[in-house]
Amino acid sequence: MAFMKSAILAILCIMLSFSCAEKSAGDEVAGDGHQMEFQRIDNTPLLHVLGTLQDGGAPHMGCDRPCCRNLFLRPATNRKVVSLGISDRSEEGGELAMFEATPDVAGQLHALQSSSGLKDVLPSIFLTHAHIGHYAGLMNLGREVLGAKGVPVHAMPRFRAFLETNGPWDQLVSLGNIELNPLVADSIVQVTKRVQTIPILVPHRDEYSETVGYRILGPSRSVLFIPDINKWALWERDLKDELAIVDRAYLDATFFDASEVGYRDMSEIPHPFMVETMSFLSALNASERAKVHFIHMNHTNPCLSDTSSAYRQVLNAGFHVARIHDEYAL
Repeated sequence: MAFMKSAILAILCIMLSFSCAEKSAGDEVAGDGHQMEFQRIDNTPLLHVLGTLQDGGAPHMGCDRPCCRNLFLRPATNRKVVSLGISDRSEEGGELAMFEATPDVAGQLHALQSSSGLKDVLPSIFLTHAHIGHYAGLMNLGREVLGAKGVPVHAMPRFRAFLETNGPWDQLVSLGNIELNPLVADSIVQVTKRVQTIPILVPHRDEYSETVGYRILGPSRSVLFIPDINKWALWERDLKDELAIVDRAYLDATFFDASEVGYRDMSEIPHPFMVETMSFLSALNASERAKVHFIHMNHTNPCLSDTSSAYRQVLNAGFHVARIHDEYAL
């Protein structure tokens, strides 16, 4: 009898430990199959990190440094240009969206469709600005590749005019491969049935278009996405205030510090160094700093390696480095 009581008690303890180990539907998903399935049953809209690199990707054209040399020999599947995806499943099926159309869009769309289970759904696309890493992937929607029909592409007024009046992008419009939708700064746009976004103007090199970041609004959580900006001090908004009203932020981390690309004139490619952003936000409490996930890293950025001292410095300061394939419940 005593043995049976002990056995029953042991079973109850095991069941309790499994119950405590389960994540809630709002927790982050990092690719574990069981956790992902738990999220899908709940049908929570998810944000997917589809890429974390600067426009040129890695290996980078013309780069013979060790950071590229090995990648030319053995390409890495986790080195994709910056992009976020949204999946919103429903009983009727679901919807997808992508923020940016990068040169890596084929693999990124496949990853988004596969991880969401929406393999036959094409996404709507939200663009930030007209630099190659952020819109060049649109070419894959044309007759040479996908031959898509009416893919919604959202862009600010200058950017929309640029796409309508310059080849080869105007052919995507004339053939009906894409349907251009105008954005208005600080105005809410529906991304999916349960997810909205607000484009926010930021200062950047606006040769062909405006530059925006996005505040992405889910049913329970919100995310700030600013992959490109010149310097935080040049922004008419206060980054600290913007952080305060979201649950997570993916911020420009092109370069770790000034010593990283001494062979280029930094005035031609201004970005906030990661060390500058961390210093600017250092007085914030731990929960606010933990919202920041650095993204859009140049191929030279040491934070691409999670064994580097720079990577450890970021984590020790209470910040994060974005990881491809991470998922975040909205």
